[in-house]
Amino acid sequence: MLQTDHFIRFDRVASVEQTDHGLLADVHTEQLRIDVVRDDVVRIKMSRGGRFDESPTYAVSVDPLEGAGAGGVEFRYEQDRERVRLVTDSLVVTLWLDPFRVDVHRSDGTPVIESAADADGRYWTYATLNDAFTVRRRCGGADAIYGLGEKGGRHNRRGRDFTLWNTDVLSPHASREFTEGREPGDPRGDRTSTEFDPYYVSVPFFHHQTHPDGQMAGSFMDNGYRGSYEFSPATEYRITFEGGQWTEYVFAGPDMPTILTAYTWLTGRMPLPPLWALGYHQCRWHKYDQAAVEALGQRHRDDDFPCDALWLDIDYMDGYRVFTWDEESFPDPQGMLKRLSDQGFRVITIIDPGVKHEPGYWVFDQGLERDVFCRTSGGDTYIGQVWPGNTAFPDFATKEARTWWGELNAAHVQSGLAGIWNDMNEPATGDIPPHAMRFERGTQPHERYRNQYALLMAMGTTEGLLTAMPEQRTFILSRSGFAGIQRYAANWMGDNQARWDHLWLAISMGCGFGISGQSFVGADIGGFQGNSSAELFLRWMQFGALTPFCRNHAETGKIDQYAWAFGEVVHELAREAIRLRYRLMPYIYAAFVRASETGEPIQRPLVFDYQYEAAVRDVDDEYLFGRDLLVAPVDKPGMTARQVYLPTGGWYAWESDEPVTGRAYVIAATPMDRIPLYAKGGAVIPMWPDAPESTAGYHPDLVELHLFVPLGDGRYDSLLVEDDGLTFAALEGRRLRTTLVVERAGESVSLVADVEGEGYPEFRREAFRLVVHGAAPAVVHHDGADLAPEDGAFILPNTGTGFRVEFSA
Repeated sequence: MLQTDHFIRFDRVASVEQTDHGLLADVHTEQLRIDVVRDDVVRIKMSRGGRFDESPTYAVSVDPLEGAGAGGVEFRYEQDRERVRLVTDSLVVTLWLDPFRVDVHRSDGTPVIESAADADGRYWTYATLNDAFTVRRRCGGADAIYGLGEKGGRHNRRGRDFTLWNTDVLSPHASREFTEGREPGDPRGDRTSTEFDPYYVSVPFFHHQTHPDGQMAGSFMDNGYRGSYEFSPATEYRITFEGGQWTEYVFAGPDMPTILTAYTWLTGRMPLPPLWALGYHQCRWHKYDQAAVEALGQRHRDDDFPCDALWLDIDYMDGYRVFTWDEESFPDPQGMLKRLSDQGFRVITIIDPGVKHEPGYWVFDQGLERDVFCRTSGGDTYIGQVWPGNTAFPDFATKEARTWWGELNAAHVQSGLAGIWNDMNEPATGDIPPHAMRFERGTQPHERYRNQYALLMAMGTTEGLLTAMPEQRTFILSRSGFAGIQRYAANWMGDNQARWDHLWLAISMGCGFGISGQSFVGADIGGFQGNSSAELFLRWMQFGALTPFCRNHAETGKIDQYAWAFGEVVHELAREAIRLRYRLMPYIYAAFVRASETGEPIQRPLVFDYQYEAAVRDVDDEYLFGRDLLVAPVDKPGMTARQVYLPTGGWYAWESDEPVTGRAYVIAATPMDRIPLYAKGGAVIPMWPDAPESTAGYHPDLVELHLFVPLGDGRYDSLLVEDDGLTFAALEGRRLRTTLVVERAGESVSLVADVEGEGYPEFRREAFRLVVHGAAPAVVHHDGADLAPEDGAFILPNTGTGFRVEFSA
């Protein structure tokens, strides 16, 4: 734990006044401002040096006070000799005057945040020392903590401490301070451990679940400086930042989905991605040449192995100079990209922020000319070390640098590239320490913007791609990030290991990302570093096919990790896993649509949907993929069966259609051809009738609707969204959005489809194929006509209109 012995506590409020949005108080030498943002959200700000920083980071993407105050959020201001209260319909903020403390409770009196006192009874509501500050809050020993984005270990963070400092995990220079001095056997002393901390992405947002009522509250610190979250003390948690100001958004909840919706309203949501980005991606760090890349694509087509994207790592460049091609290996990149596009492949290249320090290299010269590189405090161009040797770094904290970077990316993709891969953007500086790198033309310290660097880089990259391809949805993948990165880029989980424990880590880490606002995530299938085995690779493919981002990636110099590299049997089983992903594409796409509209995660822990069910609190070896599919990966070698917890409701085993009533543990077989997968009773899972070789140009004339009959009475909503999958036209109404509502009352089951949207030119669907699971009706009543089954299903002629189906279970 951080030592705060010498921190100066603020312990008394001198005066308070009401404001349009809340209150303003004098506390010691500073001012405290509490603003009512929404009925269930408040913002707490403490000045430094008597001034408020109104834009501490680039995370918040809305005006949080727009609509608040008069004519907006209603609140009451109440004051007596001991306290001031701000009261809304959902929460009560209490500012205690002497001793100073800030508590937030829900309107029913349950706690959201409560200031903590030490053993001497002194409250640590806020304390500061030399630009750092700390806050301490009450927390029960059996409470749970979730979130903070990309973190290792169990998804319940209680009992552990974490650092927010974007780190090139496998760099011995960057990770040394976090591994040195550990006790023997401490897993955090090993940077390849699943417990190592910190990672590449910092998200200062978490959910606090109280025990035993299960209610949740949320906290987002809008601060980009290095932070520490200590969840190990027995009766409290502590938050410390080494710079910046206390700017915190507090979310009353009490439901996790409500908190996440509010948080992503504040920091933004994932834009709707292109459909091809949801397909299977093949990547390897390897020195390919043009012929080898085209042969790689052709091998996938010859093998009938679905694939949408091929990726090129650093060796495609000329001496690792960004925005160049190795002309000897790639004499005609534009022609290569055109031929691959004709086969349905998109190609994505890596771009690092480090620009080779080389007078005469046009990117370096242009950066100097435009004065867009980071400087030192003395005014020099900061020099770090990455793949090309000495490198300069764009000062993305300035709009000029972001615009310049966007122009470079725009020119780069004109060759026919489909997206950009941002790597090494912690920023990684190799052997050279990073702290001399300063921002805003040398006026701002490294610490202010380090955690935001990747976010700012993605902002500039997005600007460039939209300039180059204004009609096309963008796709950017980033290694690092901060709160709000979801507005611009997907994240992968960095340089993971080809080990079973890292397969498990991808389950927990993916869920942590999802409930922290970043839905578009995935780990390198098979593991990036080290040699995978046939069994590990297959199990990872089966798991990775059911995650938001699905990419096979491995490092150079190791054994091949292509789908066919482990023999015919593994090849065929891996192909079946990817074919299932492609058949599920309509379901997956609908989950992405929801995420883009509400922030709802795609890969999510069971606690997101079932937080009041005590048994799911610490389940982190299974997850929900969208709302209606439960995935239980195989994360150990030789596993022939595993225990699966099924939460409340009815569930169907995917392979056997066996129904199971929830709130139950089951033993599921895990033969090598599959991992346990369950569909929720009442769900309608839309599927393609077959798995195309890629999503390019695929608009089927038939879509399957797999209806899983509810095991009890109730109503269940599902979603199908059909559009061109590429442009922004869907956001303007040129799509078909079908809400599918299943209701059961006794033996009577109905399915009602309600359709919105104008349609789109590529639409080809002529019918649905309704497959009923959990019942075998001899006939269904469809819009006034009785239909008999054909090959075990019912064909419903449909070209984009609503309908009603009824049958007896």
